[in-house]
Amino acid sequence: MKSASKSPLMEGYALVFGLFLGLTILKFGNPVILDNKITPPVSFSDYLNDAWPTHWAVWIFLPLALAGAVAVVYEKIPWPGSKWLWRLPLLWLAWQFVSALQTVDPGLTIATLGQFSGCLAGYFIGACLSGRKDALRWLLIGVLAAFAFCLVRAIDQRVFEFPQSRLLLVEGERDNWTNLPPELYLEMKRANVVITTNGLDVANPAILAKFSKGRVNGTLVYPNALAGAILLLLPVALALALNSAQRLRPVIRAFVLALTLFLGVTGFFWTGSKLGWLIAIAVACACLFRRQWPARFKWAALLLILFVGLGIFTVRFHNYFAAGATSAGARLDYWQAAVQTALTHPLLGTGPGTFQRPYAALKSPDAEMARLTHNDYLEQFSDSGIAGGVFYTAWILVALIITGRRVWNGGNPLNFAIFMGLIGWFIQGIGEFGLYIPALAWTAFTLLGYLVGSAGKRFDKPATGN
Repeated sequence: MKSASKSPLMEGYALVFGLFLGLTILKFGNPVILDNKITPPVSFSDYLNDAWPTHWAVWIFLPLALAGAVAVVYEKIPWPGSKWLWRLPLLWLAWQFVSALQTVDPGLTIATLGQFSGCLAGYFIGACLSGRKDALRWLLIGVLAAFAFCLVRAIDQRVFEFPQSRLLLVEGERDNWTNLPPELYLEMKRANVVITTNGLDVANPAILAKFSKGRVNGTLVYPNALAGAILLLLPVALALALNSAQRLRPVIRAFVLALTLFLGVTGFFWTGSKLGWLIAIAVACACLFRRQWPARFKWAALLLILFVGLGIFTVRFHNYFAAGATSAGARLDYWQAAVQTALTHPLLGTGPGTFQRPYAALKSPDAEMARLTHNDYLEQFSDSGIAGGVFYTAWILVALIITGRRVWNGGNPLNFAIFMGLIGWFIQGIGEFGLYIPALAWTAFTLLGYLVGSAGKRFDKPATGN
């Protein structure tokens, strides 16, 4: 097998594509099915501070994908690894287009097809970059820079933005909104931050509750999405900080690692993600068994992680469980509706991205409306039928098993960190909808493609070049 080789063309492309993925983390952190709910920015301030319509991401991605295809042909890069690792994703995407022919909502389906096409393009781009020695590091520049900004934004939300915004609303309602400039007041009404109840303009109780809880989301749609980003990228950031900081002075190295841990762990804790916290504990325990430590040390560390992690979980979320774990109950209702829809439409489903349409008819009368299943795997069965669900699930399982066998016994810590991040993110997909968020899914599938490509080559070595 060929070893990794240098290529200025592909390394330059990796840098540009990584900057694009970083842009998605900053600006395209909403589900694609909410595209029509996002107001396009107008002013420079809007472009800088607000989320952008998700269909813009597809139009930016399209020329990048075409440029990548041209570069692959020019460099004569073959498909690395098992043939099933390109057949299964192609079958899955092709089936999505077949399912789209009888969708119950063409608008939702078109947006979703663009998202899924981006997932597949990122996957193949990542696989093709795997043969270039320094491509991964160039790719990660934009991704991790945006990730760091997202975490800083999340901490700012908790410490400054949310308390100040809540105080502004409370004082505004008390003073009958005379303390606000008229332009700001009208903007808050348009955004439903201020609503009219019984003839009075009051602060939206849901917004006040959000600020009171202090659950942060950074630049993404909501807190659990940020938890998914941390599960995916914090292991990579830590591994890169450990490797890259080895040439620095001990004090600077300690600062880099401490800062990375502080941003990641603090942001993760303040997301308030219950499933994410349990996944993080499981991933940390799994990592222990790869360490070359005596067995008694491994078990002692395992018990310590479980004791501390589950102890924090119990204290942090005891009020949630005392109140009846309402979000868990709601997810069960979504999942039941998804199963029922899949059984009713076993061949083609109701169309990619359309779960909300059958759910509106099937949900319990007192259940809150949901637009997504909060389970990426079940939604595939519901939206595109049994074949669509099988193709997607098989693709992910086969890719993780093949890459996992290689990186688990290999010596490259960065590849192992990518794998553990992907494991955490794909497990979170059992209770979330990251597949429908460009910022998360396109980044995850690019990294998965990179590992798939690496699994077919002999450069998963302890050397620092990869």
